[in-house]
Formats: sequence, structure tokens, C-alpha cells
Amino acid sequence: MSAGGPGGEAVSAETANQVDIKGIGVGLVGIYIAGISGIPYLAFLAGIGAIFATKMGADAVRRVCSYGIGTGVPSIGMLALGMGIISAMFGLALGKMYNAVFIGPIVGLVLALVIGFVVGTLANKIIKLNIPVMERCLMEIAGAGVLALTGLSVMIAGSMDFVVISEKVITTGYIAPVFILGALGILHPFNASLGPDETQDRTLVHAYSCGAIAMVIGGLCSIAVIDSIAGMISIVVGLVIWYVTFMGFVKLVKRDAGAGYVGTGLLPPGAM
Repeated sequence: MSAGGPGGEAVSAETANQVDIKGIGVGLVGIYIAGISGIPYLAFLAGIGAIFATKMGADAVRRVCSYGIGTGVPSIGMLALGMGIISAMFGLALGKMYNAVFIGPIVGLVLALVIGFVVGTLANKIIKLNIPVMERCLMEIAGAGVLALTGLSVMIAGSMDFVVISEKVITTGYIAPVFILGALGILHPFNASLGPDETQDRTLVHAYSCGAIAMVIGGLCSIAVIDSIAGMISIVVGLVIWYVTFMGFVKLVKRDAGAGYVGTGLLPPGAM
């Protein structure tokens, strides 16, 4: 079911460019401060970066899925983190290989954007989905996936070093909740809000709350691998963000529920 009418792009108050600038900008800044500073108590900033990246991915999902890909919403979230984990690990490993850890997140992001463009082009040109925003949205979804996964991994490990992340996030198995929660943060907001009365503000405030849940779980993981105080800071900050944004989501749900019915139009011939 379309958010902006059958077969149309979703109506947005905040433009895609605005969402992308915030997602990429805050995402990278948070990752770099947390990863380069070497101060465990600043690790939570990478989690905040992951939240903004999650919002970027959720907005891309609502725009591409508003063309009627209702059953593809869960799949596209997993696709985002699939592209994200490959790109993130490649970027971080390349940075370690050339003794330039700081290039890791940028390389990972660029690779994710390239993979997203290729997948989007295949979906449109080969599979013939013919969705005008497909290429751009899959680039955004892949970019969101790599930033969310990198951000949560850096928050847990307290470092951008590939060896440290391998030891503290991958070997420990914490990469599993990072993957699942990162994907859910991107796919769930639109999945929970889709319909003819879906609105961007309601969907994206829910993306913040989903990203905050991932931050809380990441904080729990970091208690065991870096520092209990650093982990608690991430948990507390995540809980505060979750409470504020989820209460905002509930408020918007009540607003939209009281707005009356929104018609979807007649069923097409032969659908009965």
C-alpha cells in the first residue's frame, strides 16, 4: 500500500537531501570522534551517529516502498545491512592494511554507495521494477546500513581499528545483534506506519526510537568488552533518546488516528 497514493512517491516535509546530509554528516562525525579520540566515555557518540544513519535508511525505505513494494520492506532492511557489513568490514580492513585507520569509514561508505547503485540498476533495468527512485534509494539504504553497522561496532569496541572490532564485536558474536537491530531500525519504521495515512514525521521519529534501542543493546555489549562506565553512558543516553522519541511517536499516532479515514481508491478491475 502506498504512502503517497497508489504507485506514487511518498509525500515528504523533510527533503531527501536534508535527511542524507544529517545522516551521513552526523554518522561520520560520531564514528570519528568515538573511534579516534581513544576515550571510552565518548563511545556513545558513534551510537548517536548510527541513529541518524538509521533515520536516513528509514526515509529511503519509505520513499522506494511507497511505490507499492509492501512485502519488500523487511527484505530491503536485511539487504541494507548485507551491503553494509560487506562494505564496513572491507573499509576497516583496508584502513588497517595501509596503516590508515581513519580512511576505513569513508572507504566503506563509498563502497556501499557503489554496491547500492549497482543493485538498484539491476532491479530497475534487469528485473524491470521501473521505480524512478530505485537507484538513489538503494544507495541511501546501503549507505545507512554501513554507517549504522560501523557506528554500533565502534561504540561497542571503542575503536575504529579492524583488529579491535574483529576481537570485540565479531569474535564475541555481538555482530549478530548489531546486524539484526540495525536492519530492524531501517525497515521497521515504515513497516509499522505504512498505509494511505502514513506521514514522514511519524515514520522518522519512530526510526529514532528504533535506533535508540540498538544503541541501548550495543551499550550492554560494550560493558563486557571495553568499560562498564562507558557502556552505562551509552545505555542511559540511548534510553533517554528512546523515551523522548517513542513518546513523540505515540503522540503522532494519536494525531493521525484522530484525523479520520483516508481513502485508498477503488480496487482495480479483476481484483475482486
